[in-house]
Amino acid sequence: MKKILIANRGEIALRVIRACKELGIKTVAVYSEPDINSLHVRFADEAVCIGPGPSNLSYLNIPGVISAAEVTNADAIHPGYGFLAENAHFAEVCQSCNIKFIGPTAEMITNMGDKAFAKATMNRAKVPTIPGSEGLLPSFGDAREIAKSIGYPVIIKATAGGGGRGMRVVREEANLEKAYNQARQEAMGAFGNDGVYMEKFFEQPRHIEVQIIGDEFGNVYALGERECSIQRKHQKLIEESPSPVVTDKIRKKMCDAAIRAAKSVNYVNAGTIEFLYDEGNFYFMEMNTRIQVEHPVTEAVFGIDLIKQQIKVTAGEKLTEINPNYKMRGHAIECRINAEDPTKGFRPSPGKIQAFHVPGGLGVRVDTHAYAEYMIPPFYDSLIAKLIVHGKDRNEAIERMERALDEFIIEGIQSTVPFHRFMMKNPNFISGDFNTKLLEGIDLSKIENNL
Repeated sequence: MKKILIANRGEIALRVIRACKELGIKTVAVYSEPDINSLHVRFADEAVCIGPGPSNLSYLNIPGVISAAEVTNADAIHPGYGFLAENAHFAEVCQSCNIKFIGPTAEMITNMGDKAFAKATMNRAKVPTIPGSEGLLPSFGDAREIAKSIGYPVIIKATAGGGGRGMRVVREEANLEKAYNQARQEAMGAFGNDGVYMEKFFEQPRHIEVQIIGDEFGNVYALGERECSIQRKHQKLIEESPSPVVTDKIRKKMCDAAIRAAKSVNYVNAGTIEFLYDEGNFYFMEMNTRIQVEHPVTEAVFGIDLIKQQIKVTAGEKLTEINPNYKMRGHAIECRINAEDPTKGFRPSPGKIQAFHVPGGLGVRVDTHAYAEYMIPPFYDSLIAKLIVHGKDRNEAIERMERALDEFIIEGIQSTVPFHRFMMKNPNFISGDFNTKLLEGIDLSKIENNL
């Protein structure tokens, strides 16, 4: 590949540009009108405006993105995450235009994006799955019978869902029919697909995922696990690797299962197998067919550039830089810095950044597209930076993150930096004794008083 167009914006667009530069590959940025002063536009070799601010008129505009690739003679497109990253139609269009899509095939995206299909596939591959329906629920009667067989509480999920939409937790039979109908209606409105399935609901689980990458020669590697349990409304806030509760024995079982999962669909490129973890047992939840926001923590503990590996795999190269037997080096933590007010329910805080200073020093990495005087537009995700630290062990990583957060200056808007400072002092986080429900028991309106 000689030239790659990045069909994204913000820090992930910069991340891909940096990898391309180190590989000697030219880059093309696409941007919306409000993003004309973004850093990915400045640092790419070429830049093409593809529309006004709203995503559906710019970053989700497939004809516009493809046209930009054609007029700049780009021979590949990296979708980053979000936007078109898991859009099977976009992957098909790229292929039909003789442009390489840096990711899995459209068929893989479609199959693994259908959660009911994915679960059935995992069962055949002997990957542990959450007890529940074998496929979609054709009727309320089926939902009622399955709920009785696996026991309450249960959760109804949209098969095409994400971000918590089309989900309903049901703790007793009297509420099942209403929840079933609501989930289907919400799923149809959000995804154009009212298919739902049912699973056993765990009250206090952990969310743990495994990074995998495969090539066209049948090689698939699992690069350890990431702990992603610190979240709100199914949105991750803090990630780390390795997990403080996963033992070497469980890690091997989990990684072996992730490899079986990927090989069962002949998976090629980077992806993530997400597991629910409860009392020493893990269960397949879903597969993300793209690079993840939190990929830097895996890069830190494995000393590998995942974006470069994606590009090389797409170019038809064999994975040769990954030793499947080497151990993770130390501990890494990532804090997502969002333009949000954590004391007011994480309300978005777009506007102009008046002062911006990022931390540095040994073991500190900041992926960001923000700078002083940068105007955060209201159209997109509120992520403005990822702060990643690496230490010899978890205690050092937490101490390093505390120090780095103290150096992080963002003025003019509200940000989640105070929230992360607060969490680094939280006894449950420090001890590793937490689950996805941790934030539900914390009064975040008092965060500033605890700094």
